[in-house]
Amino acid sequence: MRVEDQPAYVLHARPWRETSLIVDTLSRDHGRVSLVARGVSGPKRHAQRAALQPLQSVRMDYLPRGELARLVAVEAMDATPAVAGDALLGAFYVNELILRLCPRHEPQRQLWELYGPLRRALAESASLAWTLRRFERDLLDALGFGLPWDRDVAGEELDPDADYRLDAELGPVLAARGAHGAAKGAAWLALARDEVPTPDQLASLRPGLRSVLAAHLGPQPLRSWGLMGELARVRTGAD
Repeated sequence: MRVEDQPAYVLHARPWRETSLIVDTLSRDHGRVSLVARGVSGPKRHAQRAALQPLQSVRMDYLPRGELARLVAVEAMDATPAVAGDALLGAFYVNELILRLCPRHEPQRQLWELYGPLRRALAESASLAWTLRRFERDLLDALGFGLPWDRDVAGEELDPDADYRLDAELGPVLAARGAHGAAKGAAWLALARDEVPTPDQLASLRPGLRSVLAAHLGPQPLRSWGLMGELARVRTGAD
């Protein structure tokens, strides 16, 4: 049955055959949907091809056909946010996370509602790191992998001055002071309260969240993690 006027965000598009694309989207009512967009490289299909760029908000009609649906019509709903530099790499990262962690054709309304504000934050936020840490937290919550960010395994509120590592099943677990990959209780409490932590605390959240995401991703790491690592090495060398 044809799906009509479905709001969606474009996550990724890649060439297929000579004039077509395979497009991955996050739709409002049907979750992650992958589609074949036929013949969009022709001179008369510029508007349609432009609507199929990552981060674009669209309204689309399609025919479900197994894993790959057939795109029938698509219309851009706004201008794609102007994202460049590190924020563009951040956009690639969040889209790759969604593609890897969200199964096809399972409704993800909470995640879809998060994605619009995320686009704006990537374009406008003064702190890309905070934008990404919040999204990682919210993505895990939306997919049912969320953790008690402000409580330990006994259900007690975290000690702001103690160090905690993040366990993918249990949440914050008390760690030795200065342990690798651990963060202060104050950092996890700030994340739970949606309050921007200090720069040092914000940086300390990254390893723990990445370890939890890696546990759900399995043995194949994200391409964006490799790109981020290469960029960090280049910058360190330049310094």
